Parts: sequence; structure tokens; C-alpha cells
Amino acid sequence: MDTVFLEKLLQSKPELFGKILNHPSKNEVQILYTQIDRDEHNIPHFRSYSFNLNPKRYFYPASTVKLPAVIFALEKCNQLKIKGIKEASMQTDSAFAGQTKVSVDTSAENGLPSIENYIKKILLVSDNDAFNRLYEFVGREEINQKLKKYGLNRTRIISRLAVGDGGENAKHTNPIEFFIGKNSIYKQVAQFDPKDYTMKLDNMLQGKGYLDNNDQLVNEPFDFREKNVFMISDQQEVLKRLLFPEVYPSLMQFQLKKEDYDLIYKYMSMYPTESVHPKYNGPEYWPTFCKFLFYGSEKDTILNPNIRIFNKIGDSYGYNIDNAYIADFKNKVEFLLTAVVQSNENGIYNDNKYEYETVTLPFLKNLGQVIYQQELSRQKQHLPDLKKFRFDYKSRN
Repeated sequence: MDTVFLEKLLQSKPELFGKILNHPSKNEVQILYTQIDRDEHNIPHFRSYSFNLNPKRYFYPASTVKLPAVIFALEKCNQLKIKGIKEASMQTDSAFAGQTKVSVDTSAENGLPSIENYIKKILLVSDNDAFNRLYEFVGREEINQKLKKYGLNRTRIISRLAVGDGGENAKHTNPIEFFIGKNSIYKQVAQFDPKDYTMKLDNMLQGKGYLDNNDQLVNEPFDFREKNVFMISDQQEVLKRLLFPEVYPSLMQFQLKKEDYDLIYKYMSMYPTESVHPKYNGPEYWPTFCKFLFYGSEKDTILNPNIRIFNKIGDSYGYNIDNAYIADFKNKVEFLLTAVVQSNENGIYNDNKYEYETVTLPFLKNLGQVIYQQELSRQKQHLPDLKKFRFDYKSRN
């Protein structure tokens, strides 16, 4: 893999990237950029370039772990072969300490929770509760078995998000029952996963202190050793396999149906403000709410009407991550770009003092736009046919 191209590109624009390159830790940046060239049959061929990529150096993956959960939830539905289960009312009960029940979902058209609506919320605005419900449905053990099945050996997903999950609580998942009307179509008992999925990586103890659950400062490094892991190369591999299943042997393709792919593609690339069910309005949400690469965090930016971004972001503990496929339908440009960057200058965790707006999000915006400009000028023997990624976002959804 080429490790020189991206470094030279970043160095050539010190006004955009100089502060990061000169930072002692380079702000934990890791980048994987993959060019896509189509042959005469429109089959994609890939060439990758990396910067600072280190599969042994830990970063917190935050919400990027939600994409495998979406895929595995749909796979499980297909394996169950129960008609209507993806749209059925999903009633989540509780059976262990810290678990919560869910019986309604006001964001859904019918007011009831479902696999399909949880997937929409994850892909549109990275909803944490929606991920937690899919984690409980698939089950911790099955999630990690599937990761291994697909060769994602630098990944583990071992806890829910944003609820202080960990230890024994994370190993237990809720009982769930699915209904169509008043008829129960599937019942899943509470599950327990005894495994620990130990991974030893550099950088799993970070900083000089953190605020505990009582907002008291603890003068010790923050410990990531029991948290999720999802390395950059695995993230892009998931995205590539999802978007281009045709380049994989059938046994290594995700076990998804055409309507599953279409559901994921559509809501990955839809702007939150385009969605009717669930509905997301400003000022809390804006069109580019989860489009870090290319748009950063700008709320009033002018959208490029030719571009759609199929991606999954992460945002926590000073880390911003984006795993994206960017397609320009007018100029026939497409590429994969996955990047992580962190800024936590005071070295304290859980204090919500991270430099997202001044360091990390501007970096991701600039990176996406600079790579896009490179792609605009790159010569291709065969222009891509991108019609499978075109969707009608204005239809009832």
C-alpha cells in the first residue's frame, strides 16, 4: 500500500493541514483513501493509499460500530425467514440490571419501534438508542462471531453506547418479542455472552485524568481497555463489502437482499432534513448533520447538488471519525475515504472540552474536499455507471 502520496498531499497544503502535521501526536490522525477504477463491465478495482495507519494503535470508534450492527440485524432477519419481521412492532423487555424496556417509538409513522425504523435513525442521525436495540436483537456473541466470519479481526463490539454499559451488564441482552398487530411472530429470550474478546493495543490508556460519574476529577489516565474496537482498515472493508458485493465471492458477501441494500444505501446518503419518517428538523439537525468528510460541521453550507455521501460517522472522547463513499453523479467521480482525528488538548476525558469545531471537524472537511479535487482531475479509462446509488429522496419515506 502506498504510504507516501497522502503525506505529500497534506504537506502541500500547510494552510489546511500544517497544525495537525506539526502536532506532537499528529492528533491521532489515520487515513485510508481508496481510488476506484471501473473496467469495461463496470466492475470496480481498488487502489489504496494510507497516512499514519497503525492497526495496533487504539482509537475510540464511537458510533462507527453501528454500521456492522445494521448489517447483522438485517442478516438475522433474513436467516429467521419470518415474513414482515423487519417492519413488525419490536417490543423490548428487561431482565438484568441497567436494562430498559421499549414499547413505543414516536418517530415512527405508526408510533411503534421496528428494526427498519431503528436502522433509519442510525443512518440518518446516528441514534444511540437505536443501536443499543439492534445490539440486543443480534446479541453480543453473534455480533462478534459475524465479525470473525467476515475477517474483521481488528474489531470487537462488546457494549451498548451512551448508557455507561460495560462489565456484566454488556454481556446480558434483553428479551424481545415481535408483533404484527396483536399476533406474536417471534420471541427471543434474554441472552448472555460469557466471552471477553480481549485485545491488547497501544494507546488504550489516554490522557492525565477524567471526570467520573459524579463529575469528580480522577487524576489517572482514562481506560479504553474494555471498550469497542473498530480499526480504520476494517471500517473501510465493511463499507466496501456493503457497496460493492459483486467483487466478493458469494460466501463472503453480506447475506442481504436487494431491498436491504437499497434501504441502507438510501438512508446512508439521505440528509436528515429530507426524511419524513422519522422527521428531523432544525436547529438541532441540519442537512449535513452527519457528513464530516466534505462538509465538517457547517450548518449553513451550500450543498453540492451532484454529490451524495454514503457514510457512517463517529463522535466521542475528542475523536471524530468518518467512513465514507463519496459519489459525484455529474462528474462521474467516486472514492472511498476513511479517517480518524482527535483533539483533547487538556488531556482530561468526560469534561466535554474537545476541539471539535476548531481542529477535528475542519480537518475532515478539508481532507474530503482536497481528495475530491484530486479525483476531479484524475483520468479514467472507463467512467463509472453509478445508477445503483441513485435514489428518489422526495418520495414518501
